[in-house]
Formats: sequence, C-alpha cells, structure tokens
Amino acid sequence: MLDQVVDSSLIFSFKTILIFLVIVILEAVLSADNAIALAAIAQGLPNLKSRKYALNLGLVFAYILRMALILTATWVINFWQFELLGALYLLWLTFNYFTFQKKEEDHHSSQSQSLWQAIPSIAITDLAFSLDSVTTAIAIADDLWLILLGGTVGVITLRFLAELFIHWLEEYTHLEDAGFITVGLVGVRLLIRVINTDFVPPEWLMISTIALLFLWGFSKRSSETIEAHKVTMEDLEIREHEERKKISS
Repeated sequence: MLDQVVDSSLIFSFKTILIFLVIVILEAVLSADNAIALAAIAQGLPNLKSRKYALNLGLVFAYILRMALILTATWVINFWQFELLGALYLLWLTFNYFTFQKKEEDHHSSQSQSLWQAIPSIAITDLAFSLDSVTTAIAIADDLWLILLGGTVGVITLRFLAELFIHWLEEYTHLEDAGFITVGLVGVRLLIRVINTDFVPPEWLMISTIALLFLWGFSKRSSETIEAHKVTMEDLEIREHEERKKISS
C-alpha cells in the first residue's frame, strides 16, 4: 500500500514541482552576478532606449544559445575546450574594462561602443555564465523539459534584473567595477575547473565573495545622485512649507 502511494502520479507531480522550484531558485540566485555583468555591458551604450534594445535582442540570442547548450549539454561537458573558451572570454572582458576603458578620464567611457557590439557581447557572456547553472540543473533534474523550462524562467528573470542593475549602475559609484570583478571571478573559476577540478573553490565561497562584492558596489552613491536627492528633498520641504502657509491662512 505504502509503495503504491510513493509511486503514485500525485507524488511524482509533487516531486516534479519541487525540482522545478529548486531549479528556478537556483537560476534566480545565479542570475544576480550574470545580470550585473550584462547591465555593465549595456551601460556602455549612449542612451536608455539603445540599452533596453540591446538587452532585449541580446537576451533573445542568449536564450537560443542557452537552449542549445541544454540540449547538447551531455555532449558539451565532455569537452573542456568549451569551458576554456568561456573562461578566456570572461577574463578578456575584465581585462578590457580595467585596462583600456579605465585609462579614459570618463568613468563611463565605454559608451563609445556600438549597439551591434553590445548585443553579441550580452549573448556570449550569458552563455559563459550559463555553463555552471546548466550543469547544476542537469545534475538535479532528469527531465529535459523541466531543465528547458527552468532555463526559460532564468532568462526572463535575468532580463528584469539587468534593467534594474542598469539604473543602479548610474546611482552607485563602485557597482560597475564590482560587476566586472565578478565576471573575472567566474572566468577564473571556469579556468581552474579546466586545469584541475579538485582546486575549484566551493560554491558557498564563490557566492559569499560575490555577495561581498555587491555590498561594496552598493556602498557609495555618486555625487550627482546625492545632489539630485538633496534638490528633491529641498523641493519637498518648500512644498510642505507652502501648503502649511495656505492651511494657516
């Protein structure tokens, strides 16, 4: 009797939902570092409209690449060359940001890049970041459709998180630096995994390090944001004072 209950379709459905929730949570957690990296790339475009367009189109291509990665994952993970390419690409992005772009006086000098440079960068960066999450999802779930659905939710979550980070990048001074340091850390982790899996740092250490980087990234607001906030507060105080005068009169 107990065996029949355990093997019933109801329990199987509950198990499927539980695994799906785990995959979604995993995608949401792992999307944070990915989102700030994509936001930092889109931040290099000159206006909000082009940034949104780059994210939308870039993540469409990213979705196609991620689905292709999931469908071929059992074959791909046997070739260390894919992880090596992903690691080198992420390290190149970090090196490019901290050398060439940092030489300019303007902190946002990356705005010289074109829309058609940003779109493939967004797609390829997401693919490199996806190597870990796809491998983990395959280890958790056996059903391909479940992994594909989890990946779809991950890309949708990533789209909204990236747009939020674009707003924050303009507000917080260190957040863009924190984003590219995160890109470099993921690249180093992939490179270590190619060299020797025994030396790969544990997941909790990686997440803790990225969390500390995020705290540093949000630690200082830009002077322009502070001034704008002061002006807003002054306007509110003036309005309140005028309203009190009207009431008293």
